[in-house]
Amino acid sequence: MLSVVVLISGSGSNLNALLEATENPLFGAKIVAVGSDNPADGLAHAERFGVPTFVVSPGSFDTRENWATVLMANINHFKPDLIVLAGFMRILPSNFVGAYSPNLINTHPSLLPQFPGGHAVRDALYAGAKTTGVTIHIVDEGVDTGPHIAQREVEVLPDDNEFELHERIKVQERELLINTVRDIAQNKINLAAISK
Repeated sequence: MLSVVVLISGSGSNLNALLEATENPLFGAKIVAVGSDNPADGLAHAERFGVPTFVVSPGSFDTRENWATVLMANINHFKPDLIVLAGFMRILPSNFVGAYSPNLINTHPSLLPQFPGGHAVRDALYAGAKTTGVTIHIVDEGVDTGPHIAQREVEVLPDDNEFELHERIKVQERELLINTVRDIAQNKINLAAISK
């Protein structure tokens, strides 16, 4: 059974989808804890499923590295095989990435390498993109630059606004994340091989 820690910053819609999927004992993965960088609304999903939670706020630390060290201590308590960033809106310092990558994956709402960073949906609209989508990738020390695991396209409609487009992307993102974690659990995806 693949043990997973999920990190979130917001409402946790991807987390909730994963929690529901991993309820099936045949899925092959179990979420052992959920962490956040703030008292995020999404932590309520974990509590509803009886999954332990923790919050490590960067504002309590003098450097990102010190914050990451405490975040790592919380994660290591649960000894996960995989860490999933599901709407976690912090850039992680190299000491964190070095400790976990390639078993550290992220979802991003664009077809990387297009539109990296925190405003991918807005950037796609501003650029007049006809298609965008979602990428699941291994986290490296860059911003959304790690090796791609899976991608799925989403059409940009002529009258889309940022909210509408992002909601359609999220539907695909949840499904792709569930499929990816399941495939990692069932050894259909080898993260070490992808990261080479």
